Amino acid sequence: MGNAKSSAMSKEILEDLKLNTKFSENELSQWYENFQKQCPSGRITPEEFKKIYERFFPECDTTSYAQHVFRSFDTNDDGTLDFKEYIIALHMTSTGKTERKLEWAFSLFDVDKNGYITKSEVAEICQAIFKLIPKEDQESLPADENTPEKRADKLWSYFNKKDNERLAEGEFIQGILENEDAIHLIQFEHQKK
Repeated sequence: MGNAKSSAMSKEILEDLKLNTKFSENELSQWYENFQKQCPSGRITPEEFKKIYERFFPECDTTSYAQHVFRSFDTNDDGTLDFKEYIIALHMTSTGKTERKLEWAFSLFDVDKNGYITKSEVAEICQAIFKLIPKEDQESLPADENTPEKRADKLWSYFNKKDNERLAEGEFIQGILENEDAIHLIQFEHQKK
């Protein structure tokens, strides 16, 4: 992984990130410089990550959603995000192809990391997403998705699974791709007035 305190990114990490993201060497170098300034230790802790989310959603409770997103990005399960995990996550959630974004969404919903999603995991993530929706926006949601429980039920219905069945990654991706109405249930984008 290279020395986390080094002021320059290792060539190995740079080459790996150039291969696995759409970012240029110049962009990666700029990201790395900013990352080093923000995180001199070379790692982002869950608490620092939560603060990032709080800046994006200042009037919402970001705690549980930030924890779940952090867990899904922490691919080596060491309790921190290094630069490589951070950039891969940024790429997958911002510029990645739809299927890659859905692979990440699956990892977000797979709370226990066992390779399957259950209805209770869907409910847990829907609860976290719902806390990001400002109260005034919640009031204008359709009746079948105006609570976290209704959103979870609606999303689960797209997969044609019984409440006690599990959902594999391929089934999750296929279910979302086949139901264009499902995509907004697995994410939250602030409505611009």
